[in-house]
Parts: sequence; C-alpha cells; structure tokens
Amino acid sequence: MKLSRPARRASLVVHVAASASWLGLTLGLLALGITAATTGSAVTVEASVRAMKLFADWLLLPVAILTLLSGLLLSLGTPWGLARHRWVYTKFWLTLATTTATVFALRPGVNSAVTAVAAAGNPLPDAGDILFGPIVSMSAYVFMTVISVVKPWGLTRRGRNLRAAARKPVDTGRARQAA
Repeated sequence: MKLSRPARRASLVVHVAASASWLGLTLGLLALGITAATTGSAVTVEASVRAMKLFADWLLLPVAILTLLSGLLLSLGTPWGLARHRWVYTKFWLTLATTTATVFALRPGVNSAVTAVAAAGNPLPDAGDILFGPIVSMSAYVFMTVISVVKPWGLTRRGRNLRAAARKPVDTGRARQAA
C-alpha cells in the first residue's frame, strides 16, 4: 500500500504534531515532577502531582497512541517501510515500548503519588515515582527525534533483500514464456 502525496503529507503533519505534543507533555510532566520533588510546600506538591495526573490520564495516552498509529501508517505507506531501515524499526519499537511504559509505569506512579499526597497533605513519599518515567521518556523521545533527522544505520537485512530483488534484471526468455 502506498499513500498518495496528499495523504502522505497529511499523515506526516499528524505524526510530527503528535510526536511534538508527546515530547511537550513529557517535558511538562518533568517540570511538574521536579517542582513536586524540590518544593517545601505541601500545597505546591499536591497541585503539581494533581496536574501530572491530569496530563497522564487525559492527554498522554491518546497522544502516544496517535503517534504510534500515524508512524505505523507512514512506515507502511511510504518507501521507508517498517522493517527496511534500522532507524524506522528502532523508532517503532521505542514508541511501542514508551507507550507501554506510560500505561504500566508512568500513570500508576503518578496515581500513587496523588493518593499519597492527597491524604491530609502528606509529603511526597518517593520522588522517583514521578521523576523516573518522564526522564526515561524524554530521553527516548529526544533519541527518536535525532534518528528521525539523521537516519543512521542503513538498511536492515530485509531492506537489503528487497532492494536487491528490485534491481535484478528481468529474464526475457521467462518473460516471453509467461506472456
């Protein structure tokens, strides 16, 4: 399946906007997490983790899924392919891993922090619950942005085989027999 030029451009715009949104949301989560971990005010800690919960519950997962799906559409609908180039393949697996980590690690960590600080203004029990996820995610997103621009590593074995098969000359004797 190959996307038409307008469809490819629209998909690329959606993918870049969703990816930038995901990066921005994660930066916001990191700023809120740092604020909650370093402030001495119980009110500021609670406000920070509640804002993190709002981001994590309502914005982060839809943007992550949109990024994953638009990237998959672009990889399958363009000559880059999903498993032809190492950088595309790496981005796909990192996006899948960070989306999964958002569901099973980041959101539960934020939810447990909200529960802990909401009970009578308790201090933040473990800053790692709210800092580790955004730090790892931010690192992964910056890395994926870099490889999207640089496009390192070349073709995968499958990509080399597909390219070689496309360049093989046609045997005219077999082509006449088939006709």
